[in-house]
Amino acid sequence: MIRKINLLLEPLKYLKIQQNFEARLISTTVNLFNESTAERPATSVANIKSKNTLNKAMKSYLERAQQHDEFMKTEKHQFEIGKRHLANMMGENPETFTQDDIDNAIEYLFPSGLYDKRARPLMKPPEEVFPQRKAAEFDETGRPYHFLFYTGRPNLYQVLHDTVEKINELNNFEDTMIRKNLQPDPNLALELSGSQWLDKNTLEQKLVEPVSDGEYSNFLKAMDRLCSLPYSHKAKDFIMEYRKPLMSNSEAFDVIKPQIGPDGRQFVTTYECRRKRAIGNVTIRFPGTGKISINGQDINYFKGIQQREQLLFPLIFTNMQRKVDIEAEVQDGGESGQAGAIRYGIAWGLRSFIDQEYIENMRLAGLLTPDFRIRERKKPGQKGARKKFTWKKR
Repeated sequence: MIRKINLLLEPLKYLKIQQNFEARLISTTVNLFNESTAERPATSVANIKSKNTLNKAMKSYLERAQQHDEFMKTEKHQFEIGKRHLANMMGENPETFTQDDIDNAIEYLFPSGLYDKRARPLMKPPEEVFPQRKAAEFDETGRPYHFLFYTGRPNLYQVLHDTVEKINELNNFEDTMIRKNLQPDPNLALELSGSQWLDKNTLEQKLVEPVSDGEYSNFLKAMDRLCSLPYSHKAKDFIMEYRKPLMSNSEAFDVIKPQIGPDGRQFVTTYECRRKRAIGNVTIRFPGTGKISINGQDINYFKGIQQREQLLFPLIFTNMQRKVDIEAEVQDGGESGQAGAIRYGIAWGLRSFIDQEYIENMRLAGLLTPDFRIRERKKPGQKGARKKFTWKKR
């Protein structure tokens, strides 16, 4: 009997629950409407949301990024102050004082005999001094942006991924041209002379990632594979992003224009050619018969064969040994220093009579680089520059 009564009251119970639920829903809606119409700070919800959604990794990154931004802001401010002081010292307008003016001013005010450029004083913008920082790689929830994030080198593997895509595209294009019985135009072949691949350190700075030797080797192999394709010129823009010229603009000195002598021949004179303590002036006349004059004497001025070979090496290297005449005046130093000074003067003057390819080969061979090495002095309390006296305990 009791069970039948409960079965009869069951629908009434569900009806009551439904009425209570509808009452609570109406009450909640009214409260939300009242809260939305009330005046309150607009960023409170956003602040609460950001606090609830930011994970620990993102919070840590934001803190480091804020510290880095404050540090760079301070360094930029100090750089601007230093630049204005330096411009005032040189009597220049601080508003038009460029980086070249800064370098020239430092070289003038702080002359240094140090040969290593990294040991000399400098003043550069903070962006060039301090390494670049990588941007955030994940969103507020900790989900990485890049699909190669978990490789540990997303930027490097993105380059390799793009390289493979370029190779596949060029292979497909080559297959299409073969079906049409068309051959690649040799005039459009990719020309890479005069440039080289970015070195490992430069590539790390470009990618803002550390690169191991094995990964750098894989990068070079992939790029060489891309360049070996018949239609690689279609990916020239992508390839040249990772190559640099062999000679930078700062090292590409202007070639001296030859002058015309009384005899109608062209000549170029290179002054103050130095090696060790020797100083010489070298004049090259074109055309010539290979005559060499050193302080009024012929090549027998040097008694040693090694010094003569050093003297003739630039002429043999450029195939100009019987096409020009050499007149050199050298003083101070020994035979080795005088031969090195004359060799540098010959190499420097030959640039006016040879093409750019020979000049680049001379630079790669080291003929256009002055040798600043000198004999190291003896130290007090020592037997020589590095050698020590024999130490005896008893």
